[in-house]
Amino acid sequence: MVLLCSVSFAQAATQVQFETSQGNFVVEVEASKAPKTVENFLQYVKDGFYTNTVFHRVIGRFMIQGGGFDRELNEKPTRAPIVNESSNGLLNQVGTIAMARTQDPNSATAQFFINVADNQFLNYTSPEPSLIGYCVFGKVISGMDVVFKISNLPTGNQRGFSDVPIRAVIIKRAAIISAK
Repeated sequence: MVLLCSVSFAQAATQVQFETSQGNFVVEVEASKAPKTVENFLQYVKDGFYTNTVFHRVIGRFMIQGGGFDRELNEKPTRAPIVNESSNGLLNQVGTIAMARTQDPNSATAQFFINVADNQFLNYTSPEPSLIGYCVFGKVISGMDVVFKISNLPTGNQRGFSDVPIRAVIIKRAAIISAK
């Protein structure tokens, strides 16, 4: 008797590790739900764009935002904005990563935020510009303790910005550690 065994291995989803001055965390991106957003984000990662940027906006029980400013809070030049894919069904829940943007729904470039609370008011409600929401494109799969640690740091005002950590939280490096 011959026993045939069929083993299938699921491909690992794309994961990005962030090495920060407060510790490391890993996000897994959802390319099937937010293809343009994930492609944009991963290109910034591949380009080394996030190296030596800071988490410049930290609000406990809300979110931590980074990926656009250097240590002196100078904004880094970015590529063109991308279309908002917030209607993808992913929600701004604890541990999810989403694109930051201006009042223009289609203005996201490199900045992102990680939710440290369930932020329903940031979710897609309708295609109306004021209700389009913020595009979630992945989630933290390890190191959420580091994200919470960052969210609880003391903040203040610096160079016209509010909610800036008193002691800079540096993103030393962001790198793809698993790719689909």
